[in-house]
Amino acid sequence: MKLFYSATSPYVRKVMACAITRGLDGRIEKVPTNPHQSPPELLAANPLSKVPCLVTDDGLALFDSPVICEYLDSRGEALPLFPSHGAARWRALKFQAMADGILDAAVTGRGELGKPKEAARDATIARFKAAISNTLDALEADPPHRLVDIGSIAVACALGYLDFRYGSDPWRERCPKLAAWYEAFAQNPGIAQTVPQG
Repeated sequence: MKLFYSATSPYVRKVMACAITRGLDGRIEKVPTNPHQSPPELLAANPLSKVPCLVTDDGLALFDSPVICEYLDSRGEALPLFPSHGAARWRALKFQAMADGILDAAVTGRGELGKPKEAARDATIARFKAAISNTLDALEADPPHRLVDIGSIAVACALGYLDFRYGSDPWRERCPKLAAWYEAFAQNPGIAQTVPQG
């Protein structure tokens, strides 16, 4: 398998955390890629020019981290990260959606912060901050469990991204239960081995 990636992408981190948890990371060739430059090799696999993009051993190109994570979950013999049915499945998928929502707002909001100030941009940034804050409040009220599944991995990656890119906005002070969960969960190899650098 071949993974087009950017080292600081939280979506790539989620994919690699799943791969490590599933024992598949040694089977993935990582190709450093700047999606903003739309390199031809990435465009040939993903017309959206986004990372992560996984090309399977069969040559099938998969993109968007939820799709790639679910594909990885279908490989190997490790315990599944996507529960197959029932309340556990919906809870895991709900947490993944919440975490991806935090990331969507945080990644896009960070890009907006570097642009010149104007009223419309300030309103957009405020909306992203509110989405992150509201989701953190919901996670504080009902933190993920300690079970390693797609939901808990996604939430850990989202919280790690907030630390990495928004360190001056300390979410831990507002969310002590969530912070305690994260400190314990961050010891799992998939999270511990993928801490962003740079």
